Amino acid sequence: MSDLYYDVSGAGPVLLILPGGAGHPMGLEPLTERLARHFTVVVHDPLGLAHGRLGQPVADQRVEEWSERAHRVLDAVLPAGESAYVLGTSAGGVVALDLAARRPGRLRHVVAHEPPCVTALPDGEHQRALFGQVYDAYRTAGPQAAGTLLSAVLTGSPTGKVPGGRPLSPAEEAASPMALFLARVLRPFTSYAPPAGSVEVPLTLAAGADSAGQLLHRTAALLAERCGGEFAEFPGGHIGVVERPEAFADRLAEVLGAPAR
Repeated sequence: MSDLYYDVSGAGPVLLILPGGAGHPMGLEPLTERLARHFTVVVHDPLGLAHGRLGQPVADQRVEEWSERAHRVLDAVLPAGESAYVLGTSAGGVVALDLAARRPGRLRHVVAHEPPCVTALPDGEHQRALFGQVYDAYRTAGPQAAGTLLSAVLTGSPTGKVPGGRPLSPAEEAASPMALFLARVLRPFTSYAPPAGSVEVPLTLAAGADSAGQLLHRTAALLAERCGGEFAEFPGGHIGVVERPEAFADRLAEVLGAPAR
């Protein structure tokens, strides 16, 4: 049985979408419907969570494994000799950067939206430690407490009162994409450092206009310089793909050279 899970819609050049969180493509339908006007949209589901595997045990994840699966998806959907556009957002943006660094041959243009590669920042170790505190809160008090801390880290706002809670059982954790993200994705992906130096494909680091002044906006701007890419603002904030899906899709089409319509 294949370990590749993805959905395809639309027509035109291939655009591979790498979702954030634990890779579950929930909430992306309005975005993909808009993008399908211009592209053959391929949405990767690296853990198969939307394809019958939600509820099964998940081990700690590695950026390189997701990147390699994404490369295999491209091999499966691309005709020989053709290349694809890539959009990765949040955790998926980390994967997009790794894919651009290690597997550039089948890529036409990569857009990484607010990848949490905070180790590249001058205060990277401090920021990485804050994400560690989010993980600790998840393990001791559950996802609601961790979510409150995570929001404070991303926005730079005071933590405020952290809700109480309890640790999830293994079965509860396996059934929740958010819990899987906090337990299995958050620490390894925020610890990932993209290779220094320019990549071999056109690269755009993107951040939400509503994220200006926040942690991942400055991370994206710094990574654009470090990786030799462009920097662009997109509508919405960190989750602009679901907050402003149509405007986000039109901005992406503009960045990739397809006129909005």
